Amino acid sequence: MTDASLNNTPPVAAKRPTTRSFHGDDFIDNYEWLREKTSPEVINHLKAENDYTDAVTAAQQPLRDDLFNEIKARTVETDLSVPVRRRGWWYFTRSAEGKPYTVQCRVKATDTSDPVADWTPPVIDAEQSLPAEEVLLDGNALAEGQPFFSLGGMALNEEGNLLAYCVDNAGDERFTLYIKDLKTGQLLPDVIEGVFYGLAFSPDSSTVFYTVVDETWRPNQIRAHRLGTDAAEDQLIFEENDPGMWLGFDLSPDRKVLMISSGNSEYSETSMLDLTDSNAAVTLLVPRDLGLLHGIDLMPAAGQALITHDYQAPNNMVSLANIDQLGKDTSPEQWQSVVAHEDTVKIEGTILTGSHVILSVRRDTCERVQLLALEGLGTAAQAAPIEPEFEDELFTASPTFAELDAPLIRISYTADFTPARVYDLWLEDQSLVLRKQTPVNDYDPSKYVSTRDWATAADGTKIPLTVMRRVDLDTSVPQPVLIYGYGSYEASMDPGFGIPRLSVLDRGVIFVIVHVRGGGELGRDWYLKGKKLHKKNTFTDFVDSTKHVIDSGLADPQRIVALGGSAGGLLMGAIANMTPQLYTAIIAQVPFVDALTSILDPDLPLSALEWEEWGNPIESKEVYDYMKSYSPYENVTAQAYPKIAAVTSLNDTRVLYVEPAKWVAKLREVGTGEAPIVLKTEMDGGHGGASGRYESWKSRAWDYAFALDSLGCTKLI
Repeated sequence: MTDASLNNTPPVAAKRPTTRSFHGDDFIDNYEWLREKTSPEVINHLKAENDYTDAVTAAQQPLRDDLFNEIKARTVETDLSVPVRRRGWWYFTRSAEGKPYTVQCRVKATDTSDPVADWTPPVIDAEQSLPAEEVLLDGNALAEGQPFFSLGGMALNEEGNLLAYCVDNAGDERFTLYIKDLKTGQLLPDVIEGVFYGLAFSPDSSTVFYTVVDETWRPNQIRAHRLGTDAAEDQLIFEENDPGMWLGFDLSPDRKVLMISSGNSEYSETSMLDLTDSNAAVTLLVPRDLGLLHGIDLMPAAGQALITHDYQAPNNMVSLANIDQLGKDTSPEQWQSVVAHEDTVKIEGTILTGSHVILSVRRDTCERVQLLALEGLGTAAQAAPIEPEFEDELFTASPTFAELDAPLIRISYTADFTPARVYDLWLEDQSLVLRKQTPVNDYDPSKYVSTRDWATAADGTKIPLTVMRRVDLDTSVPQPVLIYGYGSYEASMDPGFGIPRLSVLDRGVIFVIVHVRGGGELGRDWYLKGKKLHKKNTFTDFVDSTKHVIDSGLADPQRIVALGGSAGGLLMGAIANMTPQLYTAIIAQVPFVDALTSILDPDLPLSALEWEEWGNPIESKEVYDYMKSYSPYENVTAQAYPKIAAVTSLNDTRVLYVEPAKWVAKLREVGTGEAPIVLKTEMDGGHGGASGRYESWKSRAWDYAFALDSLGCTKLI
């Protein structure tokens, strides 16, 4: 197999049949042996695939270099974030030219009697550090000599002298927890292996709370580590034994209560632990038996809780409840409505400040921020929410900072051709102050345009499309199109600026995002109509949207490339089987293309959790049959497939490398076409590929070069 690249012939995986039997159905799988990650034969096969991919795409290397250099040239590499104030310090991150990772820094804040002066961030030079500036973590130093580096989380104690942080050096999202003494710069002897996302200190700084995962990579325990003790003695705070529930925690707004949440895509449960009382026990607030999706913000001073929930409110509503009304027997009918349900507005969540509730809402597909005064909340005197206005028609505005003692909130803002901005919104007078517009070299936003289009599905549903292009592109004639979709987990493909995409547009390609059902762009029902036994709507929406851009004269039918990753890779595999003739090429990033095999094995990472998204094919023959009818690997047939690139990572724990490896092997075995089908495996990476911004740019350049070469659009217009 290792000699395959010498004559540009693809590796041929051996056929070793195994039988998967469920519900009276026997499926013969010839390539399941590729799952054995530690097998030298499997590793050699993946390397042979990489050699073949390198040979097939060798001519694209100059284009990849051009794309990488364009991304790098447009990026202002030496930059810093807008400082954010927390407990007497200004925290910010620096990035430097030639360095792949950011540096976490801080400077001491000053206190006066003027809240505006105290909360106005200092102006810091991106090129020079301040005399009193402290470096908390240097990602470049931590990554030195490591094949992969990712920070999984950071937490500071109340005094600001201890920093807990997690590091992943493999890409499998299993982290090592370290604790740093910021006064001495030294690490404490406390080191904990196998930690997941989520960190918090107790109010007295004696304890760090963290989560761990079970053998299926599901976070199932919250533990408490007392500083200076053996990690083997760490206290189990909460254990979630339901294999279909994901466990996590956060701190209450006053940072005195541990908020414990278990949930999936359909219902959740919340409990609390008072961290100021050493004798306190975990107390249930909203039980899972209610079947509610919800989130809670405690208001202990008022003895109340603010609850965002979906009881008789598919798009969520916000209610107020007394804390003593919550518990095992709580009833949402007792709660007092604060923000009513609307069919056209999805309430994504709330954050509390000392004077306002911050609402994150979605209207007209776009995420927005609203302010609701606490004064009079839940009474006839309650004021109407206030929403800051922005100039773009399609945009994303998200609250990124809000605390009880802060007189402002911070909002991140972006649009398809508006680089990320940071705004501070003063709560007293609702004045909006622009703190930063991310600088971009060699960029003129007037050269580009983003518009909304609507395709019509076969069942009459209107599907929103985002269409991005150069203003000077002649749309009176059909043009090459790169069309992207995702459509799962209620995730929305929101407007956002991206430097790499400019290089695609500058080569005369129209970039289309299809907001298929299964996403969250149009509220809860949009998601529900693209999951479980409605999942095929995701695939047909994408196909119908592709046909729409052809029929409308926008797309050249001979030059359309489809792109999607993870669950969007499932979408890519499905459309490859359904309508391969529509696409010149398909790029499937970390693709979930052997979905049924994975979901049928609850011992695999995250499989049991996925039952709420796809259904449980183990228990239900109907779900099994439905999934088998669309799962890409099962449905490869003897037809001509377009050019296909499957991109994966060996250490990915979310979508295992074996899925695209098996899919590619079967496509080559069964497909009848002449177009090359390649598998590219990052041997030192996870679900997001290799680590560091330069490796990320190279990965994006690889994907876009494959697309542009397939479209015949390698030159700038």
